[in-house]
Amino acid sequence: MLHDLPRPSWPAADGPVDVHTHAIAPRLPDLAADHLGRWPSVERVAEDRARIMLDGRLYREVDDRCWSAQRRLRDMDAEGVAAQVVSPIPVTLCHGEPADGAAVLARAQNRFLAELVAEAPDRLAALGAVPLQDPQRAAAELAYCMDELGFLGVEIGTRVGDVELSDPRLDVFFDEAADRGALVLVHPVDLTLDPRLATLGIGFGVGMPVETAVAAASLLSGRTRRPGVHLCLAHGGGALPAVLPRLDRGELLAGRAGAAGHRMPGERARELWVDSLTYDVDSLRLAVERFGRGHVLLGTDYPFAAREFPPGAVLDDLDEELRTAISRDNLDAVVAGQRLSTTRSATG
Repeated sequence: MLHDLPRPSWPAADGPVDVHTHAIAPRLPDLAADHLGRWPSVERVAEDRARIMLDGRLYREVDDRCWSAQRRLRDMDAEGVAAQVVSPIPVTLCHGEPADGAAVLARAQNRFLAELVAEAPDRLAALGAVPLQDPQRAAAELAYCMDELGFLGVEIGTRVGDVELSDPRLDVFFDEAADRGALVLVHPVDLTLDPRLATLGIGFGVGMPVETAVAAASLLSGRTRRPGVHLCLAHGGGALPAVLPRLDRGELLAGRAGAAGHRMPGERARELWVDSLTYDVDSLRLAVERFGRGHVLLGTDYPFAAREFPPGAVLDDLDEELRTAISRDNLDAVVAGQRLSTTRSATG
């Protein structure tokens, strides 16, 4: 029973904490049997290997690093990583599919992640999945993840079908996240990219960072949401750090800059968090400049081919204080804020 599992405890050991790692169960629910939609499945081909399938076709080959805590711990020990935060593989978020099936998939993934974390609760933490196409159910699943399973928050995509993250219909979810000080990792999903980019072979290199930038720009150029949620953009914020000055100029040209209470996107961007997965120290320095020294977290994309190896390599040319902040201290501050939010709610 899940309520008998050890609850995650923030690691006491010093060292880097990787907030951007992925996991998947070696078996997913057979959603196609009972739900319309396009659902991923997992085919186990060996004890340590499996295939993620979509529409009967191979989507990705994976190995036991995706589901074995012991395999992860061996890698973490070898690479000097104190702890990992695990989250779903983005293709399994399924925000554009029917909500009933997405809710079943999210709950199954969250139960798997809880069991994975329970094998090493002092070294693993989790971000869960939510059926964001049903904001009420997404809010309830977020509460379940954090209150019952002890997760740090959840992972979401950059859009929900054709609905942008800035859409007021999602407020109920983001309000719940703000109440709990949730860490919400915003990760692009390759299936939502412009097909032109795949044809050109630049979906990974251009499509995903641009998709993240568009989602974030919609948040920064629209109405202001209530504070409290720790919204973290994957991949160093994608293309957003580079285009923020242009977004500011766009606000000026549109005549919105002088409105009462208006704040420019460049200023509002400092309310977001990003991970460090930029592959380039100059890009990372730009992210630090745009979002602030306290709003960048270590992320590597373990265990996939795109991962940064060794973990935190891009931090090597930074000053020691900034390296320590990104690799550990900034996330510690997020977790401390969550505990304060929980205390206030309990006494409230």
